[in-house]
Amino acid sequence: MEEVALSGALQGALVKPDRANGWGLVVLSGSSGRLETARARLFAERGVTALAQRWWGGEGQSPGICEIPLETFTPAVERLLAEGCRRIAFLGVSKGAEATLLVASSDPRIDLAVAFSPSSVAWASTGPGFDGYAFFARSSWTRGGTALPFVAVDPRWRPAETGRVRFRALFEKSLATFAEDIPAATIPVEAARGRIMLVAGAGDVLWPSDTFAAQIARRLAAHGRRCDLVAHPSAGHRTILPGEAEHPEPADRAWGGSPAADRELGAAAWTRLCELMELGLP
Repeated sequence: MEEVALSGALQGALVKPDRANGWGLVVLSGSSGRLETARARLFAERGVTALAQRWWGGEGQSPGICEIPLETFTPAVERLLAEGCRRIAFLGVSKGAEATLLVASSDPRIDLAVAFSPSSVAWASTGPGFDGYAFFARSSWTRGGTALPFVAVDPRWRPAETGRVRFRALFEKSLATFAEDIPAATIPVEAARGRIMLVAGAGDVLWPSDTFAAQIARRLAAHGRRCDLVAHPSAGHRTILPGEAEHPEPADRAWGGSPAADRELGAAAWTRLCELMELGLP
């Protein structure tokens, strides 16, 4: 494999396989801001040209997930096409899954969108924007310079516990508080040309990704579209694919699940990914 560091308008790492199979994959992290190079390598070992993209927090980028232009992801697609990739996939986790579904819903070049611990709606910003302000609600995303509709988080919510907070209750309360904003903020997944795969655990305590995944699947079915939904009754927010290291929970928030359950979900997701991307036996 060969790794190429990327900077400027397209930041991250491009991992080129020894023998390319025609698939190009953009790998996105969520609010951790971690560059998912290890996950990109996992796919490159199977022949995928994988690009781990840094889409916020980098040089010249917004310091938080606040009004991120969806055009940020266009150079990644163009780079993979320039590398000779014939099929393009996105794989994002959490806020990266939110981005994945939004991009797939508007870019017909994407053949497969894989959303780990997804959301069915666009949410308010997390952290500051370019102006440094973080204390009022703005959209996480823009398209063509216009902010996308979003669901705000309820500022009156307070956690019931100390230490690692279970934020799932915050998002569930916010959906009830700002229910009138849900229709406009719902991600139009039915507009995606490519296939959609959803991965979620019912033990996710960061946000209700299992509920969101079921809503996305129902929306697609209502529009005559099918999707691949890989679920687990007790896995948490972080899916662990075979061969991946376990990342510890951050100090301020809980993910739920357990290493064993998260790996079980990851194994099932990997099997389906290998089938969809024709990567051979897992």
